[in-house]
Amino acid sequence: MSTQSKFSKSKPRIVVTGLGPVSGFGVGIDLLWNGLCAGATAIGPITSFDPSGFITTVAATIPPGLLDIRAIVPKNYRKATKVMARDIEIAVAAAASAVQAAGLTTRGTAEGAVATIPPERVGCHIGAGLIPADSDELASAMLTCRDAQGGFDPGEWGRTGMNNLTPLWLLKYLPNMLACHVTIIHDCQGPSNTLTCAEASGALSIGESMRVIRRGDADACLSGGGESKVNFMGLLRQTFANRLAAVRPGENGSRAVRPFDPTAMGTVLGEGGAILITESLESAQGRGAAAIAELVGFAARQCACADTVGVDLSDAHEDIASAIEGALHDAGVMASEIDAIVPLASGIATLDLAEAKAMAMIFGDRLSKIPLVTLAPQVGICGAGTSALAVCVAAQCLREQRLPARLSTSGSAAMGVDADARAAGTAALRNVLVTTTGMGGQSAAIILRRIT
Repeated sequence: MSTQSKFSKSKPRIVVTGLGPVSGFGVGIDLLWNGLCAGATAIGPITSFDPSGFITTVAATIPPGLLDIRAIVPKNYRKATKVMARDIEIAVAAAASAVQAAGLTTRGTAEGAVATIPPERVGCHIGAGLIPADSDELASAMLTCRDAQGGFDPGEWGRTGMNNLTPLWLLKYLPNMLACHVTIIHDCQGPSNTLTCAEASGALSIGESMRVIRRGDADACLSGGGESKVNFMGLLRQTFANRLAAVRPGENGSRAVRPFDPTAMGTVLGEGGAILITESLESAQGRGAAAIAELVGFAARQCACADTVGVDLSDAHEDIASAIEGALHDAGVMASEIDAIVPLASGIATLDLAEAKAMAMIFGDRLSKIPLVTLAPQVGICGAGTSALAVCVAAQCLREQRLPARLSTSGSAAMGVDADARAAGTAALRNVLVTTTGMGGQSAAIILRRIT
């Protein structure tokens, strides 16, 4: 493999200057990092609705009071919070945290102040999930569409039922509204896009920002993803896809999520994501900002998947490996130079097996000696926010030269990886790989490098 990036040396180097994670531990990198390193878990009983009819009754939810969206947005924007679904709130909170951490001044931080970076040079790319429709809102409108026998009349829904939804219903739930609100608040006038590829969405969005900055269309971008699947519709969809572990009331949900355990029965959902400030090194240096890590490689691939209902990716390891290989080539990094990996590590045995096979194709016998960072037992699988959280954690690992704790001791050696439980500890890290495969088969890989 060539050690030269396919992009010429004249292309801008891209760094991360701000981390804005939102997770079951709260808003901000300190709460997330402290929770991960302490070996804590955000997984607990679902309290926002009654989950008793589902296979699982737990999730990693943001504790009440730790995400007050009206306190986060500027005063002149508070009316807009009425049309913010939970996913939008997560993205807006994550963006505010990232902007603050990066030391940026935007329209959202100080009204009337001069922006640190000209708005037309700031882009925004955010991964989003499916429409997270509120079941109560839908049900109340659907109840007005019963036929003579008391059943649902789809014709009546088209004639009058939809009119019983709030007039701004669609603006509350469209996937592109995450980026819409963030760009309006922070006046991002550069290239903007929304990607909806399940768990891979956040990493794909960061990759899109890398490309935008590399080709000179922006100096910085707000990049990442966010989603909450902790709602009736989210839980229902994941149940039908056979992805959830069975966890009944009183059981420890974190122990049910066992990454790379051949006997694992599924995963647990979460709500969260992350926005990162991705910026050209020249821009960061010009404003005196400290870089946290450098983004050096990105690639994406689509996995072939015969089963489009349960989305069984157990035979997709070659496609996943291709994404990793592409990121290595883009970065000009050899496989032997990767010091740690942050995979999806969902606890869904077939998907974990595909990931393990893919990593074995790239790293060979060395795979069992490369430490893995497995986040699902602590923050759950957060849909479109999953891979953005992973990139955020990878950047923090490089900054701190430390790996967080791992939960859920399992027989991970059976899949040839190092994923058994361990305490947090120091580590000499130069290059960290993040690899994620989404529910629809889209795979993304990103390589981050330590700033020296």
